[in-house]
Amino acid sequence: MTTGEGVFSALIGQPSVVETLHQAVVDAASQPPGPGMTHAWLFTGPPGSGRSTAAVCFASALACSAGGCGTCSICRQVPSGAHPDVEVVRPEGLSYSVHEARALVQRAALAPMSSPWHVVVLEDADRLTEEAANVLLKTLEEPSPRTVWLLCAPSVEDVLPTVRSRTRHVGLRTPSAAEVAEALVNRDGVDGAMAAFAARASQGHIGRARALAKDEHARIRRQEVLRIPLELRDLPSCFVNAANLLEAATEDADAVTQPRESAEADAVRAEYGSASGEAPLRGAIRRSMDAALKDLQRRQRTRATRMVRDQVDRALVDLLGLYRDVLFTQFDVPLGLINEEMRPQITKLAGASTSVDTARRMLAITHTRAQLAANVAPITALEALMVQLKDPLVAAAA
Repeated sequence: MTTGEGVFSALIGQPSVVETLHQAVVDAASQPPGPGMTHAWLFTGPPGSGRSTAAVCFASALACSAGGCGTCSICRQVPSGAHPDVEVVRPEGLSYSVHEARALVQRAALAPMSSPWHVVVLEDADRLTEEAANVLLKTLEEPSPRTVWLLCAPSVEDVLPTVRSRTRHVGLRTPSAAEVAEALVNRDGVDGAMAAFAARASQGHIGRARALAKDEHARIRRQEVLRIPLELRDLPSCFVNAANLLEAATEDADAVTQPRESAEADAVRAEYGSASGEAPLRGAIRRSMDAALKDLQRRQRTRATRMVRDQVDRALVDLLGLYRDVLFTQFDVPLGLINEEMRPQITKLAGASTSVDTARRMLAITHTRAQLAANVAPITALEALMVQLKDPLVAAAA
């Protein structure tokens, strides 16, 4: 396999990353492993850059006997989560708990079953609490001989120093709109005009671009968000728009989580022999199943809360892009607009305020995103934001 082929072809606009990982795979195959390979890696990059994709591609290549051919059963199993020697871990809630970290360390210590390496892909490593990170430190310092850790986070600064000092860093960049559009056309069969729109509107976020290109509902939701600044006429309209945004985010999150929740509950019942049509359980077995279902429901609520916050954050990123366009228009910056199709509305917003007002609105959105990350109630944060978007002097005084 040559550089850029096989599993690594999934990475868009990351030639230096592909080169680094390809060399690591080559060195991992030697005995002992060469200098390009190490036991702990940290993949960073802005949202949508493909940091998790890079980690999973690397895991596939380490598991594949051909170094990541992209066509064998192993290369297909790893991305789908079906390979026994590659575990992709995502936090169920807003952070990783100590309990989750301890369980993960125990699993990571197991020897690989059929591949040279047991690979753990830890997404959102920035969500490790200090206590959970401390649990991982020992295994990062002295890992099992055939275990590889692949941590993913937005930036190096988002990870505790004690963790990042024990990893090798791989930094990804945001792909250009042209690179994203080309990938949508060549890999997903998207029409050229739609691909160009989705690449521009997603601001380089590959997954978001694919959703916008293929899902009309996603495009409608985005337009609803981008109309908000034009609808903030008075204080009641601020509260109405905050409630509508949160309601839409909740509906979209429920559409993803609810089918999964039912399947998970059915799996727990089946594990205890309580499938439909069977005799009801009694005594200790029944109590054990009820406890397992209660724990599952707790984790599901936590996951649903995170999903809603992620949906709201996506809307705030779209709003931030809109005000970026407004600011560019106010300064007559000769660069393309993210929301070119809304140029008349953007011109109207630009003429109705000053560049200082726009900057204050952008700061208010950024502050709201930080509040959501800090677990502030979404409706409270959104109501305050809408008032600040209507009257940027409120943001200046806050």
